[in-house]
Amino acid sequence: MKFKDKVVLVTGSSRGIGSVIATEFAKAGAYVILCSKSEVSLLENVQKDIRNMGGDASVSLIDVTDPESIDKVIDRFANIDILVNNAGNFADSMVKNMDEKVWADVIDVNLTGVFNCTKAILRKTKANRIINIASVQGQTGVIGASNYAAAKAGVVGFTKSVAQEVARKNITVNAIALGFVNTGMLIRLPEKLQQHILGQIPMGRFGYPEEVAYLVMFLASNESAYITGQTINMNGGYYMGG
Repeated sequence: MKFKDKVVLVTGSSRGIGSVIATEFAKAGAYVILCSKSEVSLLENVQKDIRNMGGDASVSLIDVTDPESIDKVIDRFANIDILVNNAGNFADSMVKNMDEKVWADVIDVNLTGVFNCTKAILRKTKANRIINIASVQGQTGVIGASNYAAAKAGVVGFTKSVAQEVARKNITVNAIALGFVNTGMLIRLPEKLQQHILGQIPMGRFGYPEEVAYLVMFLASNESAYITGQTINMNGGYYMGG
């Protein structure tokens, strides 16, 4: 999969899965727009790594909950070809104790942020590949994170709907429902809880960020031109439904 002369915007690419997705696209020849809400120094570190290996990338601050913030960046790069909606956040709380702001913040970033970025891309660019990062937790639910599970389930429904709206323009929209990947949110969990989760994964290991990146790149490639409206489960067998 080669992406020479392609421009890729990856939200939430200052660290974790997003930074790996961005780096792998750059390795394959794409020009990458690195985005985060505020982590400029981390974005610049990713940019430096990309340039050191011969690729190219720019750094932009985007608040996915703010349409004006998104528009400012997209207006600078009107030739965007691929959007990866990766930005996300997480805040634990049982429903009976959940503050309305905690609910709203997680929904705003994980679901409304996907809407905002997708809308702007479709209105302002000729991008023909949109990949949304969902989660197995949107399929199974999860104790203490109903906000996150609801948002990720919403991403799946949003993906299917938008895919139908833009299919005649040869634009594909797909989602990846991730299981537990060895970075980001997972590694911040207590070791005991990590081991409990690991014991429930049939393949007996966590996923690698590079594996996520390769699937994203496949969905962004010409080889996937007839795949749209799909949610691809990438979870080591942790949950095979959905």
